[in-house]
Amino acid sequence: MFRALTRLLALAADPAQLALPLEAAPHDADTLLALLRSLGLRRIARCTLTSNRNVMVSFHGSELRIHAGYLGAPRDVHQAIVAFVEGRTRSVRAAARRRIIAFGIATPRNPARRERMRTIDEPLAARFVEWHARYNADHFGGELKPVPVRISRRMRRRLGHYSAATPTESGEIAISFRHFRHHGWDEALHTLLHEMVHQWQAESGLPVDHGTAFRRKARAVGIEPTARRHLGHSGHRRRTD
Repeated sequence: MFRALTRLLALAADPAQLALPLEAAPHDADTLLALLRSLGLRRIARCTLTSNRNVMVSFHGSELRIHAGYLGAPRDVHQAIVAFVEGRTRSVRAAARRRIIAFGIATPRNPARRERMRTIDEPLAARFVEWHARYNADHFGGELKPVPVRISRRMRRRLGHYSAATPTESGEIAISFRHFRHHGWDEALHTLLHEMVHQWQAESGLPVDHGTAFRRKARAVGIEPTARRHLGHSGHRRRTD
């Protein structure tokens, strides 16, 4: 890894080297994996291309998931992907993550816009932000990034949702206003902590899902490792993403 980063710094110091054309740009998952291996990738056996803009690059075990937009990325971005996967220290991976995110992937012509929060909900959102900082210190060693918390009045089927950072938008946690109104503050805080586990997954390079890593971390922070919560008398359930 030290050799890979040294080479990256050397290239950055020599603009002429950055201008050298690639012999063949990767065009699918297999050729991208071959290129990354030539740059020092060791632990990955399988690469999958995705269109998921919430998690641009993630890995779990020997599998790497990466947005297809990185096929045409410059060589130093591919070097950063290798450093993100193989890095042995938090600072190395953080620097790699910044370079990966800095590479702009074309935004769809009509991207979905996040809901605008009502002014009347801002004090409630501020309380959740305070609890995010408290939970971050208590359960995640203060390692999670500060993110805004939005109170959503549109959410009908979900209790909460975590949106990972993209090149154009910061990360965000949304909490359903209906959930807060019907189930109260304690249940809403449970949902906040649930979404913070998803934030931890994204910032740790893990898939954002409800798999083994999620369940293990959920138990560690003291919440139920489930994606669903009872709504009450009706017997219906709503999803917590």
